[in-house]
Amino acid sequence: MRIAVDAMGGDKAPDEIVAGVLASLEQLDDNHIVLIGDEPRILELLGDPSVWKEKVSVVHASEVIEMDDSPVEALKKKRKSSISIMSKMAKEGSVDIVLSAGNTGACVAACQMRMRLLPGVQKPGILVVFPTIAGPIVICDVGANVAPKHIHLHQYALMASVYAREVLGVTHPTVGLLSIGQEDSKGNELVKKTNRLMREDDRIDFIGNVEPRSILQRPSDVLICEGFVGNIILKLTEGLAEGIFRFIGKEFARQKPELLPHFKPVVESIYAKHDYNEYGGAPLLGVNGTCVICHGSSDARAIKNAILIALRQAKTDINSKIVEQLAKTSDALKD
Repeated sequence: MRIAVDAMGGDKAPDEIVAGVLASLEQLDDNHIVLIGDEPRILELLGDPSVWKEKVSVVHASEVIEMDDSPVEALKKKRKSSISIMSKMAKEGSVDIVLSAGNTGACVAACQMRMRLLPGVQKPGILVVFPTIAGPIVICDVGANVAPKHIHLHQYALMASVYAREVLGVTHPTVGLLSIGQEDSKGNELVKKTNRLMREDDRIDFIGNVEPRSILQRPSDVLICEGFVGNIILKLTEGLAEGIFRFIGKEFARQKPELLPHFKPVVESIYAKHDYNEYGGAPLLGVNGTCVICHGSSDARAIKNAILIALRQAKTDINSKIVEQLAKTSDALKD
C-alpha cells in the first residue's frame, strides 16, 4: 500500500513528521510512504538516501494550510498545499491512505470533497481510541461534525461498532450515548431522538445514555456524541491528565522527595498508557478510502503509530463492512 503523509501538518512539522516516517520504516514491510510538502526541507531531514530510498518518495507542495485557516477557503485558495495534493492523489488512486496532523477541518473537507463518502454515509466522523481505567473505549465523533443530526449519530454508532469489531477485536461491541443523565428523558432534542433511533435498531447493542463522569469507567465499548462535545472531552482530559501527573510529582517533591525516585517509574508508566501519542491517529470513518487524522501536537512516536494503525485499518477493509452494515435495514426500523 502507498501512504500519503502530510509533512507540513501539525505544530511540530516537518521535523517530527519526517522523524516519525523514518521510525516506521522497519515495520513497513512492502508498503511505501509518500511524503508531501517542502521537498528541499524534507530531503534534508530524511538524510542519507540509502536509509529510506526504497521505502519513501517525496512530492513537492509549495503551499501550507495553516491551523487557523478557514478550511473551505484554504482548500479553494491553496490548491498546491500538502492537504490538497494528498487528497487529490487519493481520488486518483495513486495512494491508498492519507495521513495528516494538520488543519482537521481542511483535512475532513478535502477527503469529503475529493475521496467522497461511502454509499449510504451522510457525514463522516472522527473516531478515537480513548484510554480508560478499565481499558480503551471507542469514541465517535470528536470533531468532524459539530452540528449533527440524529441520523448522523446513529450512523456513527454503526460505523464505530464495525471498527471496534474488525480493528480492535471486540466480538459484540456495546454502544452508549453521551448525555447529561442516564434516563432516556435526559438530554437535548438531538440526544433524545438519537436514543430512540438506537433503541429501535437491532444492529446496535445499545446500553442507553452515559453520563460524562462514567467515561473513565468504560461503561461501553463504543461511545457516541456530537463532534463539538467529543472534541472538548478529548482536550479536557488531555489537560487534566497532564495536570494531575504534574501535581503528583510536585507533591512528592515537596513532602517526600526521598520517595520520588521510587514512584517516578510508576507514574511515567501510568502516564504512557494515557498518552495520545501511543494511539497515533484517529480514523475518519465514512470516507471512500482510509484517512487518519493526527493530533496537532503529534511527535515522531505518534506519527509512527498512526502509520501502523492506518495500515492495519486498511488491511481489514472495514469500509466494505461499513457499507454492508449500513445497507441492512433493521427489522425494527421497517415497522
